[in-house]
Amino acid sequence: MQLRIGKPARRQSAAQGERPPTDDVTPELARRVRDCAIAGGQQSGNPDPERVRFAEAVRVLLTAYAEAAASPGKAATLLGGGNRWAGDHPEVFEALLQAGRAAAAVGTEDLLRLALRVTDTLLEVRAGSRAAWRLRARVLEGLGDDSGSVEAHERYLALCATDDHGTGARIDALRASRDHLVEALTLLRRRYPRAAALEVDGDRTDLWSDALARRGAGDAPGAAERMTAALGLMVADKRPFGELGDALTAIVDLLTEFPPEGGEPPAALLTAWAEHRRLSEREAAADPLLGGARVIGLSDLRNQLAGRSICLVANSQRVAEGRCGTRIDDYDLVVRFNSFTIDAPATGTRTDIHATIHKHNFNWDVPVTTRLVFGGRQAAWQHSVRRRLVPGAQRNVGDRTLRWPVRDIGRLTEEEWPTIPTSGFNMLWLLDFLDVNSRIDLIGFDFYASGAYRLPGAMKLPITSVHGYQRERDWVMARARHTDEMRTSLR
Repeated sequence: MQLRIGKPARRQSAAQGERPPTDDVTPELARRVRDCAIAGGQQSGNPDPERVRFAEAVRVLLTAYAEAAASPGKAATLLGGGNRWAGDHPEVFEALLQAGRAAAAVGTEDLLRLALRVTDTLLEVRAGSRAAWRLRARVLEGLGDDSGSVEAHERYLALCATDDHGTGARIDALRASRDHLVEALTLLRRRYPRAAALEVDGDRTDLWSDALARRGAGDAPGAAERMTAALGLMVADKRPFGELGDALTAIVDLLTEFPPEGGEPPAALLTAWAEHRRLSEREAAADPLLGGARVIGLSDLRNQLAGRSICLVANSQRVAEGRCGTRIDDYDLVVRFNSFTIDAPATGTRTDIHATIHKHNFNWDVPVTTRLVFGGRQAAWQHSVRRRLVPGAQRNVGDRTLRWPVRDIGRLTEEEWPTIPTSGFNMLWLLDFLDVNSRIDLIGFDFYASGAYRLPGAMKLPITSVHGYQRERDWVMARARHTDEMRTSLR
């Protein structure tokens, strides 16, 4: 991962708005229309739908501006450089706002900065524009400026009679995300106490460069110390939020690639990092499309599991032929997978956690405490969750940080783990990683050696070859503390 940690630039901050050098003769509105026209012309021939929409928004803006400039009587306010143009030409104000929104939707840094300059122009003539403040908050988030974004969100909220867009929750999420980042920095400083001394007279750019050199030379502890020191200086310097998040992610990547002495990176650090990333992207609020379910992340799941015995019940013929139902129901938590079927004497009756791949809709209507939906492609996963989730069938649903644990939290690449992890392995890996259960038992896990035992509609589905069952079995057996014909215990 490449990360730019630059020295302080001699320009305004994103929160103040960045304006390119211009002459003092051209009115502000004319400069902004010109900026949009240049950026819109650069989209010619680009097939990306968002860029096409931006180019069309610029065309509408240019048409509105030209017509207003040609209107008798009111053209002077548009071209004279004063602040009356918004009142005389509301259609130009609206067209410029829409062009800014379309630029922000593309999401590239150059167009985000254009959108930020658009909000400068709009708010200069209409400081009470809720739409302009809301756009500004969104753009500053995209640029990684959390403090500027919070300020813009608060200005928007102060102008609203009701918080219809969940802005208050977004403000809380951004602040909580920064708290988790600071928590992660505190944990890193404890692990690398020499980082504090490096911060005293250090320069963040030099420290980061030295860290990269040490990483290349195989000195992972030395690299981590210097990265931690650089991150501490960045926090003290109030660097943009996105830059801080990228730096923390780079440190987590380092500790994952070169695990510290004693094994994997500390769970507390990874939890703080995961919560920081989650909250920086999404507010901690219920989604009305999720049927009233509470959206939970890694730390929420950890609290739900802590200190409790848990069993994972396989969809295998070995379970069907056993008589472990009562034994299964005696655990504090019971996890079942995908298209599980219930036969009380063999399988027990309770299901507390349903862990399922997003591609099929088996058992989504079964009432459970928590539903964890796994999937490798975020867009397809999100579409499935929105489309398949049955209102009232679960109290909790996992968020995007729990979407693909082996890859996203474990950071196991396709080179390290070439096969697609099963739902069972994603869940098992997650439990092993969190390491908070008093017992973790696998019931009937023979990795389909005995055949499948699923809902009738799912029995026709093949036992796919894309999963590495033998590799998953080896992983389990390397950690097993007890095995018998029906049970494998990891704790």
